[in-house]
Amino acid sequence: MEMFFYGFMRQAFQASFLISLIAPIIGLFLILRRQTLLADTLSHISLVGVALGLLLGIAPTWANLFVVVLASILLEYIGSVFKSYTEISIAIMMSGGMALALFLMSLSDGTTMSLNSFLFGSIVTISREQVLFLLVITVIVVILYLIFKRPMYVLTFDEETAFTAGLPVRIMSVAFNVVTGVTIAIVMPIVGALLVSAILILPAAISMRFSKSFNGVILIGIVVALIGMFGGLTTSYYLGTPPGATITLLYIALFMLSLLRNKK
Repeated sequence: MEMFFYGFMRQAFQASFLISLIAPIIGLFLILRRQTLLADTLSHISLVGVALGLLLGIAPTWANLFVVVLASILLEYIGSVFKSYTEISIAIMMSGGMALALFLMSLSDGTTMSLNSFLFGSIVTISREQVLFLLVITVIVVILYLIFKRPMYVLTFDEETAFTAGLPVRIMSVAFNVVTGVTIAIVMPIVGALLVSAILILPAAISMRFSKSFNGVILIGIVVALIGMFGGLTTSYYLGTPPGATITLLYIALFMLSLLRNKK
């Protein structure tokens, strides 16, 4: 196919493959922990890192990573203060993150254009460095999943049992938030802050319609993610549509089709 003659398309497909491996893992835990809005919150907060990096003249990716790690820890702390109303931390951090990003953006006249590229992303302009970043976070997420799958499974479904069993509940929860935040910080410039949560959540949501087992959902989710990412990229190339939006719309179409299936 002619699109593979272009280096940027080859790198886009490499990035899509790596995203497809980690999205169902993180997405499934977010769904089961009822934290789907966490991805949206961290993507909004990550704009603070981008705006700060552009304002100070440092690499937005590094500033972004620092901000989301800090925000992930703060989210867990606020959630522990309001144990019965954990959604308060989501609301505060999401609105506060957007407000701070807009405030920092207003301090620099040249920031708006650059910030827009992070809002909407562009998977076809991905750099080799971003692919390497993705490879590193993919390896880390897969290794952590294989090592801590059982403890995370217990923590996800029964936090009190996890605590009684001697698991470091608070540390594990913070670590999950941090891993999620770092993943979003790296994926966001590629698919955009406005769409990153859909890219993470939808493959797992779709695969849950076809499997009841934990590993089954992950494996089917990877297949769904590959179909959505590769199909969206190919469609985007031939129709000239925005890649992130095309991928998201294809995921939504697959989700609607999955609703037609009667789950037994």
